[in-house]
Order: sequence, then C-alpha cells, then structure tokens
Amino acid sequence: MFTKLCRPVPSINFRTVTCFCKPRQLNKYYNIIARSNCSASSSFLCDKNVIFVAGLGDIGLDTSKELLKRDLKNLVILDRIDKPELVCELKELNPKTKVTFMPYDVTVPIAESKKLLKKIFDKLKCVDILINGAGILDDHKIEATIAVNYTGLVNTTTAIMDFWDIRKGGPGGIICNIGSVTGFNPITQVPVYSGTKAAVVNFTSSLAKLAPITGVTAYTVNPGITRTSLVAKFNSWLDVEPDVAELLLEHPTQSTKECAASFVKAIEKNKNGGLWFLDQGILEDIKWDKHWDPCI
Repeated sequence: MFTKLCRPVPSINFRTVTCFCKPRQLNKYYNIIARSNCSASSSFLCDKNVIFVAGLGDIGLDTSKELLKRDLKNLVILDRIDKPELVCELKELNPKTKVTFMPYDVTVPIAESKKLLKKIFDKLKCVDILINGAGILDDHKIEATIAVNYTGLVNTTTAIMDFWDIRKGGPGGIICNIGSVTGFNPITQVPVYSGTKAAVVNFTSSLAKLAPITGVTAYTVNPGITRTSLVAKFNSWLDVEPDVAELLLEHPTQSTKECAASFVKAIEKNKNGGLWFLDQGILEDIKWDKHWDPCI
C-alpha cells in the first residue's frame, strides 16, 4: 500500500514520522508515533530537529524563542546576521534544546547551500522542518529583493530536496515558508516586495500539491504589518509614495511577539498546503479561490 516509510533515526527516541503514499494513488498521510520521551500533551514540535533560515531577525528572533518553549531537540539557525549575544540568549532559554548558529547568505548558489545542508545532515542525521524566513523590504533594491525574498527561498528549498525527496531514498520533510499578506493583495506602492511574496505563496502551494511525489509537505505563514526595524525603512518603488512607511504604521499593526506566537501555532498545526494569515493575534487558514486549473 505504501512505497516509503520514514524510519526513526536510532539515536533519537521520539519521531513523528509520515507514511507517504504511492505517487498519484493516495493523498492521505498517516502520523505514526514512535517510542517517545514527550508526553501525550506535548507540542508537535517536541524533540524535532529544525533549521530556521533568518532565525535572528526581528520576527525570526521572537519566533526562535517561541520554538524553544516547545522542547525541540535541535534548532539550527542559518543567518547572515552574526550576533553571538543573541545566540547565547537563545541557548540559555531551554537547556533541553541544542541551539547552533551557522552563517548563511540565501543568495549563494544552490551548490553552496547543499554543502552547508550536508554538514547539518551529517551531524544531526535527520532534519524534520525547514523554515525559510529571509526577507528584505526595499523596493529601491529590485534585484536584491527578488534574490533574497524569492530566489533564495527557492534555492534553499531545492537544495534540501537532495536530502528529503523520497524518490532519492529520503525520508520526506516539512517546509514552512514565510510569505506576507501582500502575497494575497499587494501594497501597490511596493510592487516588487509584494510580487516576491505572491511568488512565495504560489511556489509553496505547488510544493504542497507535489507532496505525494516528493514526500515533502509545505505551507506558508503570512504575517500582517508587523512592527519591525525593516518596516521603518520601507520605501516605495520609484518613490511613488515617499511616506509609505508612515502611512502603513498609521493602521493597526502587530508586535513581533504576537506574530511569533501565531507563527509557531501554525507550525504545530502542520497542515500541508496551509495558507496561514497571522495578524494581531488572529491565526486563520485562508481559503484561496481557484479561477483557473491547469488540469495536469
């Protein structure tokens, strides 16, 4: 009935693993609970190995702190921000979780991403979740915005498929991509940023539908306007609205802590194809209207 079963790594006592159906035959997934050190009431994240790209940014740092409350086994933070004091702070929050920092620029070629991921997989043997969180808000820097917000996310995802794809003998995995509410409806004054986030939504939706083939599930978390240092530096494409940052902050916003709390709740729900809206304490799975279907 099933072509692949993820087996728990011998050195790990607990693993929520997934049976992946034969491609194009079945579309259901069955969670199998292996021998556990986590209680029945524990978080889905308990004892998981998580890679978090940009886990030291404004939203990233508070989300990392929230993740540590869930008793992860390992949290590997990949970031171009090198702030040892923040890493030390995270390490002190939960001694049950091993926190590791590795420098990473998402704009490097895929080959470089694969080399870094190989080091991680060689060390941990198993990675359960990849969170792609790198992003910039700067419509003056068109190439950089596309490279970080979209191309880098696609490349990192593509790189990890070498280790997860069930067609290559991998165990499967879970991808959480950070999008934005601008992926649903754009902020017209920042079309470059909004365009990259719409691309993330579509890319991730495609990954989710390919899960029966690859064994890799995926969903997006899409924050509303969040008070971060990046928003204060927001600028508009071709300066069509010089005061775009000030105008955005006149509307209701959420704190990074509010965003992080909803973010981790979405991860715990682990819904393949989820399109999560995160704003001011609200967590909602958006129902996307289909206006066209390729029928393939």
